[in-house]
Amino acid sequence: MKIEIWSDVICPFCYIGKRNFEKAVAQFEKANQLEISWKSFQLDPAIPEVATESYTDYLVKRKGLATEQVKEMLNNVTQMAKHAGLDYHFDRSVLVNSIKAHQFIQFAKSKNRSDEAEEHLFKAFFTDGQNIADPETLVAIGEEIGLVRDEVLSALGDEQYAYQVNQDIQEAHNIGVNGVPFFVFNRKYAISGAQPPQAFLETITKAFAEWRQQHPEFKLDIQKGQSCTTDGVCE
Repeated sequence: MKIEIWSDVICPFCYIGKRNFEKAVAQFEKANQLEISWKSFQLDPAIPEVATESYTDYLVKRKGLATEQVKEMLNNVTQMAKHAGLDYHFDRSVLVNSIKAHQFIQFAKSKNRSDEAEEHLFKAFFTDGQNIADPETLVAIGEEIGLVRDEVLSALGDEQYAYQVNQDIQEAHNIGVNGVPFFVFNRKYAISGAQPPQAFLETITKAFAEWRQQHPEFKLDIQKGQSCTTDGVCE
């Protein structure tokens, strides 16, 4: 069963949502039959690719709140992250445009490494204070998850991956997504936001039961005789 997740790597609730979703999947006995597809989304495409202000100052301007209000809000999010097992340091976050990071994720997706890419980018941004718009940062992350340096650099300049980012964003708008994280289960059910693990588990269970009815397991009644197996055993 397919589960699609729209997310932006500079969104604090997306990392929390990812972790809570993973906890739910770990409890689901048919987890090996889930196909998880990460989708790109940008909360603010106007953020420059070179950092010009702190995360706090950005939110003060964007939300029109007092600095102390924003700091209190970020502290609450930090505590929520800690409850999910994550370590947030907004004071370290380098606020830059996420387009290059999304192009990197699209390339990683072509190599079946999108989940690892998402995880490392979230940690880089929210915990380690790394610049996720810097090609060298993305190359280093790529090498950590088994990608080739030259291929990563080439992908960051390839319009194919920028196009795929835009396609994901357009698809999100077409189905009514205006905030992330946004989880879609079998194109029938959806969860918006960083819900608790139990909420994810209940939705996965319900969606999977319906999907299984439409896609029954294929089982053969096998009569066994002498044969050879792929591991070289013949008996």
